[in-house]
Amino acid sequence: MTNVFEKQLQTVITEYEAALERAKYNDASDTLSRSTVVDIATRCVAAIERIAGRGSSYFRQIDQMRKRPAHEWTDAANMIGIAKALLSDIQNDYLRSFEEILHGDLFGDFLEMSTHLTDQGYKDAAAVLAGSTLEVHLKNLCDKHKVTTTSGQHTKKADTLNAELAKAGAYTKLDQKSVTAWLGLRNNAAHGNFSEYTVDQVKLLVASIREFITRCPA
Repeated sequence: MTNVFEKQLQTVITEYEAALERAKYNDASDTLSRSTVVDIATRCVAAIERIAGRGSSYFRQIDQMRKRPAHEWTDAANMIGIAKALLSDIQNDYLRSFEEILHGDLFGDFLEMSTHLTDQGYKDAAAVLAGSTLEVHLKNLCDKHKVTTTSGQHTKKADTLNAELAKAGAYTKLDQKSVTAWLGLRNNAAHGNFSEYTVDQVKLLVASIREFITRCPA
């Protein structure tokens, strides 16, 4: 997944720098048409939003730029600078905060327990533990992406948090559908519907949640 992110950023950076090398002016205004520079800037912003999220410092810099009078070539140059910073941080593994590393290690331990329980024949306990780990991770993602976890005096259900996180750009609509399925299996286990799923499905559940937590840290 990281390689996909790097490719998205590198493609737009390379395209801009190629135009800059041919240019007489440092904003490439003589080699990039208005439509081309707007296209580059748009793809740059989309990549930054997709990778880092709207709540990131990278995207906040873009928001600050948008408050100033627009100059397409200067704005594109600045956005490329932000994209380069993000790419460098990805390549050097600087995106994960200490809190994210701590959560990842903690949840990794719980998922290891789930794997052990599954191997010992306790698929139902493993499903509950893995599902509970997922629910806590969703709440941590809510904190990261400024999504409220309560409505009035009531705590929102995990399915609601899942939908709101996807809407906030914490992860994709496809991820949202996967989380819904994982929560469904967890609910079956918690409510004693043990015949609704198999041990192989629990193994897949644990592996999928582990990959999801790694890819979408909180």
